[in-house]
Amino acid sequence: MKGKRCLINQTLIQEVSMKQEERPQHFDLVILGSGSAAFAAAIKASELGARVAMTESRVVGGTCVNRGCIPSKNLIRAAEIYYSARNQPFDGIELEQKRLDFGRLIAQKDELVERLRYKKYISIAEEDDRITIFTGPARFISPHQVQVGDQILQAEKFLIATGGRTQIPDIEGLSEVGYLTSDLLTSGESMELKELPQSLLILGGGYIAAELGQMFQRFGTQVTLVERGSRLIKSFDEEVAEVLRKVLEEEGVKLVFEANPVKVTQQEGQVRLTLETKGQRQDLVGEKLLLATGVTPNTKDLGLEKVGVELDRQGFVKVNEEMRTTASHMWAAGDVTGAPLATPVGAREGVVAAENILNPKVHKKMDYWAIPRAIFTDPEVASVGLTVQQAKDQGYEVDANCLDLVHVPKAAAIRDVRGLVKMVINKKTRQVLGVHLIAHRGADIIHEAALAVKFKLTVDDLIDLIHVYPTLSEAIRMVAQTFTKDVSKLSCCAE
Repeated sequence: MKGKRCLINQTLIQEVSMKQEERPQHFDLVILGSGSAAFAAAIKASELGARVAMTESRVVGGTCVNRGCIPSKNLIRAAEIYYSARNQPFDGIELEQKRLDFGRLIAQKDELVERLRYKKYISIAEEDDRITIFTGPARFISPHQVQVGDQILQAEKFLIATGGRTQIPDIEGLSEVGYLTSDLLTSGESMELKELPQSLLILGGGYIAAELGQMFQRFGTQVTLVERGSRLIKSFDEEVAEVLRKVLEEEGVKLVFEANPVKVTQQEGQVRLTLETKGQRQDLVGEKLLLATGVTPNTKDLGLEKVGVELDRQGFVKVNEEMRTTASHMWAAGDVTGAPLATPVGAREGVVAAENILNPKVHKKMDYWAIPRAIFTDPEVASVGLTVQQAKDQGYEVDANCLDLVHVPKAAAIRDVRGLVKMVINKKTRQVLGVHLIAHRGADIIHEAALAVKFKLTVDDLIDLIHVYPTLSEAIRMVAQTFTKDVSKLSCCAE
């Protein structure tokens, strides 16, 4: 009995047969995974005329649409509205506080996820007769064959794009205690969080901890964030991180730094977390425990050791600039290859891999020089290019200035001057090497800076560009001006 095509959630996918296929199904390219990197590669491969198979062991669409970018930004925006209604800065406006129905909020999030999953992923495969999705765990059984359930898929070329999952730390008692990961944002799965906890302990101090910590605090949960190091978001600029720390603390988030978790227990429906801080032990208690402790790749049980694909010490797939692995007929893209872990980066890697797979002479390389990053707290953190230390390490003679948002007219007008913009330049040539900021709509503002870094513009190029007034993006021009002038003594739009 052969596998049959069936309609699931209004989409056509390949149903895994319950009986062994006698003959392998042949494709030009088999992609393990169906997330952003996988779909970007599949679409590009289809455009180039290839027949493509994708596999998915969980939910079509991968992390971003199902349990990452989309659901988190939806709920973060909801939390912002709920919080702002109680903390709006304008005299003369009094808002009646409405109640929070967390269950309804989760339901609308689930509807959004289902709609975008179909529109941006499933329907694309449904409408492209060159792309077929097979559901079920996939593993290599030979260098040119992958088994998915009872189906065998055969191809000359493969792309590994299986993504990652939360890294679970080795803490005594953790395996016996129920804990949350970012999978709490999922829909239609058992790990989805449908009730708002009264209190929440978060392990970690990176972007997930910051985003979800502020979100839950704004919904009314008492959040305590525990970080092993001495600061938040350690991969971002230190001055930006310090502003974020103050914002979170002002909103009521409790922050514990330089703390090593040693034990977790469950008592009377509460989680008790024992920490060692500067040689002393202390206990924290919360209704729920959320792990935001980094990412580990989904490379286990794929059979990669059978086909010559090497992994690094953390289990990420090793690739070169063309996204090729140590096996000549296999490529990899997305979070499974390690940092930088970001949806648009994974998608670009997928496209680069697909072009190299189907046109071996092109030798397209992945460029990581000017990739902007963002953390969707409020205000938003964003960064592109080099920090001061990174620039010095690369041999640049560096100059760097900060602009407090109190000097930006639009920030004053909307009564939100929280934040700063920091610019790092080559002191000799005045070329912009990096921009790091925390500001309202910071993730939108950073793109002008990304263009400056990518195309090696100078501060004079940015000053010369007339900006719309008043805008928050004007802060990029103003921080460039600080290298030659005191902007606090300039009138609006003055040069």
